Order: sequence, then structure tokens, then C-alpha cells
Amino acid sequence: MSNVLVTGGSGFVGSHLIIKLLKAGYTVRTTVRDLKREPDVRKMLSVGGIQNEGNNLSFFAADLTKDAGWKEATAGCEYVMHVASPFPIESPKHEDELIVPAREGTLRVLRAARDCNVKRVVVTSSFAAIGYGQKGKYNFDESDWTNVNGSDVQPYTKSKTLAERAAWDFIEKEGNGLELSTVNPVGIFGPALGADFSSSIGIIKQILEGALPAAPRIYFGAVDVRDVADLHLLAMTRPEANGQRFLAIAGPELSVLDAAIILREKFGEYAAKAPKSEMPDWVMKIMVLFVPKFKDVVPQLGVRRNATHEKASRLLGWSPLSNEESIIASGQSLIDLGLLKS
Repeated sequence: MSNVLVTGGSGFVGSHLIIKLLKAGYTVRTTVRDLKREPDVRKMLSVGGIQNEGNNLSFFAADLTKDAGWKEATAGCEYVMHVASPFPIESPKHEDELIVPAREGTLRVLRAARDCNVKRVVVTSSFAAIGYGQKGKYNFDESDWTNVNGSDVQPYTKSKTLAERAAWDFIEKEGNGLELSTVNPVGIFGPALGADFSSSIGIIKQILEGALPAAPRIYFGAVDVRDVADLHLLAMTRPEANGQRFLAIAGPELSVLDAAIILREKFGEYAAKAPKSEMPDWVMKIMVLFVPKFKDVVPQLGVRRNATHEKASRLLGWSPLSNEESIIASGQSLIDLGLLKS
């Protein structure tokens, strides 16, 4: 089987992707910013069912903001999965703290892939690069692009959009035959492998811990991380995936209250603190005065963005788990790993 490089192996998607590749028989390389993270990654892989990867997994130090290490990690690989991207807990002081490493890091990976004769790169982009900045538009597909000058576009959204744009521009102008596909997930749920999980699972954690007395009127698409990994493999290997973007979304949008109801019905006393009603928008707007980090939430109150996985299913035969299954898997993993505050 081929050698595959996965950037950002210590992340939620990256670790699940490594598991999927190893189980499929690939030899995997992965990058981390600091090799001290290797034991943490191996522990997460063990939780995910990889007990003895032998010589099929190796680690390389590489940073999105530096040139060092990328060609060494890429040399000899047939495919590259570029998953690594900065994701903030809170909005940065300046948007370039996210935009520069996201865009320049993507270009570093693509240059290394081109120079090392990689066949195809799959970039983990985001619905953030598709469905924002377009006031009055509610239905989206892979032909849409976020308007980075829109009033609802936050730094992370802008960084993902500009990084993906840069990737396609590079392939067109400098790729020299390098193939590219992108996977654009919505909110990523599913089983956590440790404390380093997605911000979407952070929502599930907040619901179960009772951090939300009432549910803000926030709507989001959902997809299971295991399905995101599956779609990456299809985008990597299928000829018809070359030059294509693929939305990774399971079904219709959920609200925070919808997620709370699913968790209450499944987990009983573990979800006893989950909100039972929605929060009026005006309450959230007042909360921003006391908790400034909520300011990014206010523009999204009541906003719905519709999308489907029609293209991925039609071209690649991709069939994701339901919203309910991925929400329940998220909650179960948080309980099993003891990651909930009592």
C-alpha cells in the first residue's frame, strides 16, 4: 500500500484519519509541531483501536509557519492529507494570527507535495469556506464560496476561505500536475479519543455539564468524524474526485436544543443538566456585555444554512451516519473517557 502523510496528527480529525488509514493497510506519516506530542497521539490511536501499528506509523516535526521539515515528511509519499489548521478557542487579537498560518501553511504543504512528486493532496477545508458572508442566501452547495468581506465573517471563517482559495490557485498556476481535492465539513461530532476534541464536541460537553441554562438559537450542520475520515479516503483514491470540493454533512441542520433533546433521551441522568428550552436572543445579547467571547455568537442567532451531501454520495458513494448517531457517540465518549465535570 502507499505511503500517506497526514498533517496535524494530534488533532481530532487527524487522529481519526490516521486510524482509518492504518486499518486500511496504508503506511502513515504524520506531522506534529513538537515531537513531544507523539505519546499523546499514540494514546489516542490506542483508544481508537490501534494497538500495535509497528513500523506503519512515523512522526515528523513540522510547523505551518516554518519551511523546515515539510519536504522530509513528504518525500516518498503518494498522497498527502493536509488536515492541520489553526483553530482558536477565542477570536484572536488580529485576524492575521489565523489567516497567515492557514494560508501560508497550506502553500508550504502543496509546494512540498509538488516537489516530492506526490500524486494527490486532499485538503481539509470547511463549510466556513462555503456558506458565509452572503446575506439572504440560505441554501449552499460546493459551487458557493464565502464572501470574506461579509459582515458575519469571523477570522476563522476568513482563514479557511483564503487558505482553500490559495490551494486552488496554486494548483492552477504552479501545481505541475499535482492533483487536489477538498473536503468541507460542517460541525464535526463523533467519538472523542481524548481531551483534544473538536469545538463541536465542546458544545456537547457544555450541554451535558449544564453550562447552558437555556439553549441559544444557534443552528448547525453535523457530521461524524469517522465519516469525515471515510470521505477523505474516497477523495484521495477515486479518480473522479480530482479537482472537486465535497461537502461533509450528514443531514438537516440541528439546533442546540435539538442536540440537548437527543442527549436527554439517550443518557438520562448524565444529561439531567441539559437545557430544556431556548434562550431569547435578547438574553444572549445582554450576556455579551459580561462575557465578551460570546460576541461572535450573536450574528448567528436564528440564522439557518442548508446544505446536503448529494455530491459526495453521487460521485463517491459516500453514506454518512445520522445526526443522532454522531451526537450520541460524542456524548458516550465524553462519559467513557471521564471528561465531564461532575
